[in-house]
Amino acid sequence: MFRFKQFSIEQDRCAMKVGTDGVLLGAWTPLPEVLYSVLDIGSGTGLLALMLAQRSLAEQIDALEIDDDAYEQAVENFENSPWNDRLFCYHAGLDEFVDEIEEEYDLIVSNPPFYTEDVKTLDDKRDLARFESSLPFGDLIEAADLFLSETGIFSVIIPFKEEEQFIEMARESGLFPFKTTRVKGHHTAEIKRSLLAFSRNSEIQQLCDELILEVERHQYTPEFTELVKDFYLKL
Repeated sequence: MFRFKQFSIEQDRCAMKVGTDGVLLGAWTPLPEVLYSVLDIGSGTGLLALMLAQRSLAEQIDALEIDDDAYEQAVENFENSPWNDRLFCYHAGLDEFVDEIEEEYDLIVSNPPFYTEDVKTLDDKRDLARFESSLPFGDLIEAADLFLSETGIFSVIIPFKEEEQFIEMARESGLFPFKTTRVKGHHTAEIKRSLLAFSRNSEIQQLCDELILEVERHQYTPEFTELVKDFYLKL
């Protein structure tokens, strides 16, 4: 079990455990002024949905998860949280969800699989959760365009090396970046991740900054601490 300040995550049956990427996205994601409904695509343990339930008063927070065990565990995590009346998990793939659901969401978030190298393991569940082929970026962007409300926000975390291509694909779907944060482990490290927030408004000036996680091993920067202090127990 992974314990946060206001909720806990059971994850023994999930291929991908709670990690820094998910916590960063859940804490960093900008909240739209009008926020009634949230969609977490590829929810895994349910971490992002739970973080956004803590951060907002959104009345409808839906999660989408294809893996059987992860779906069941996300449902349990939702039921055991203080916000169980606002959280719901769909057991389906994105293609099924697109075909069957006609909702509109004010906020869409995703920590998608992004390993594109052809280095699969013997663990099918872990591969499903890790590799971009199981949730192609193009499909994710198309779904965001389909479900996002007119004033909504679409927020993701991806490898920095994929940032330029992802932004271009989003632009082609009428989704424009307005906030970008590039993440480094420490001052001298290479940029590893990009946090990206998109809207339908092409005229918003884009804000771009950098986040460094550690001064040295296990000594976190003030910026990272400020971002995640409402969640991590020891911060």
